[in-house]
Amino acid sequence: MADFEERQNLMGEENDDSFTGRRAAKDAGQNTGKPMPAICDPSHLLHRVVVLTFMCFLGFGSYFCYDNPAALQTQVIQDLNLNTAKFMQLYAWYSWPNVFLCFFGGFLLDRVFGIRLGTIIFSLFVCVGQVIFATGALLNRFWLMEVGRFVFGIGGESLAVAQNTYAVNWFKGKELNLVFGLQLSMARLGSTVNMNIMGWVYSKMALIVGSTGYTALGASLMLAAVTCLFSLLCALVLGFLDKRAEKILQKEQGKTGEVIKLTDVKDFPFTLWLIFIICVGYYVAIFPFIGLGQVFFIEKFNFSPPEARAVNSIVYIISAPASPILGFVVDKTGRNVIWVIIAVVATLTAHMMLAFTFWNPWIAMSLLGVSYSLLACALWPMVAFVVPEHQLGTAYGFMQSIQNLGLALIAIAAGSILDSKGYLVLEVFFCACICIALMAVVMLYFVDYLKGGDLNRSAAARAKLQKEGTSDAEIKRRPSKPTEGELARLAPMSAFGLRNRYLSRLGAQLPDHCSTHLSSLAHRSVLK
Repeated sequence: MADFEERQNLMGEENDDSFTGRRAAKDAGQNTGKPMPAICDPSHLLHRVVVLTFMCFLGFGSYFCYDNPAALQTQVIQDLNLNTAKFMQLYAWYSWPNVFLCFFGGFLLDRVFGIRLGTIIFSLFVCVGQVIFATGALLNRFWLMEVGRFVFGIGGESLAVAQNTYAVNWFKGKELNLVFGLQLSMARLGSTVNMNIMGWVYSKMALIVGSTGYTALGASLMLAAVTCLFSLLCALVLGFLDKRAEKILQKEQGKTGEVIKLTDVKDFPFTLWLIFIICVGYYVAIFPFIGLGQVFFIEKFNFSPPEARAVNSIVYIISAPASPILGFVVDKTGRNVIWVIIAVVATLTAHMMLAFTFWNPWIAMSLLGVSYSLLACALWPMVAFVVPEHQLGTAYGFMQSIQNLGLALIAIAAGSILDSKGYLVLEVFFCACICIALMAVVMLYFVDYLKGGDLNRSAAARAKLQKEGTSDAEIKRRPSKPTEGELARLAPMSAFGLRNRYLSRLGAQLPDHCSTHLSSLAHRSVLK
């Protein structure tokens, strides 16, 4: 019953908000003398679909250019005369600033820049970083390319935070699930298009400049910067639309809602630290592998460069549609720890297939894509189950920080291993990282079991527990039944009592039988 009332109250609040928005939009239309078209009305679905379109393309350039080095791995190494260790530093330099910015990105958006200006600034960082990166290739200056990747990294992760903040500000309730799914799909689309088109762009640029080399490489990367420029344009349009909606609907500017307190780290439970270990051990075997995957498929499986780029991008292709589907399955079934174990074991199986067999790599990479999507759906929500709500911002910030630190270090280590030992040893190294994640998740299962199994509850048990908690909260909020003494004290005073109260204030001596009224007055003064 309490759960039903709570849902009714929430629905009432949402309806009130939408009614207020429609009323404000209607008033704005009356002020201009004519009704506002649906596509121009911020409270109308059609206008919000337009906003969602710009919202999805906001991060397209960032995700497209992030894996430019992976799409052009052979060309970058050959044209700039690099070894693999130096090549992987391009990924490490992206991750270094995000070791710290994960804690301050939300603060900058909320307290310093605001969501609109912050989004434009971070989009500028992405755009300028890619231009510096391409200029370094044009001039054959690798150090300048590293600077460009560092600047690019400053904007990349924070821009994703801004994108999510816009989504929460414009969409509510069940709409958010679809919106986040569309944003993720667009991000994976950017990565997939990059993997499959940049090799072709490089070949066309080589024809234009007359030969392959760092000039053709720089021109290709500069052309890729157009996608970042497009995302910057989307940030400007979003800023304008959001400012306009704020005036028409009389609403506040969106905020991330993140509260970061580094002192909360000392209060993190052991289960959260195990989740951190799983996160680092798992993702360091995914992203660095994709960064080095193209040459691996060419050398071991005799794939052509286009075929190698296609199979290397299958992880992103699968994760685009699979993430919302698997997220729905995890939401309906619960058992997050079991799903994480399945994802980690499947990923270990895929890496072992790639390392020790010559089976068609499409099988292993498809399995890797499904397990990658499953782990993201099951692992990240578990943080909310082990820490209080006021520590969520710190917990997620710390998790992303450790993840980026691990990616930076493992990227450098993977390049050195490949240069000195080859791909077989590198795959064994990635399997070892996955084994660390597997040991951590098995330990998490038993620790959680000893503590009552909160992380591994079924969806039905979790819903029942939440309903009981809501009922208990309603009972606590409900006023208790007053006692007879309290009812007597709350009863209105008689005329005789009022007269005696007046006399007592004047200092007149009252009969002994009136002492009960004095005690009542004393009680009232204490309550005051």
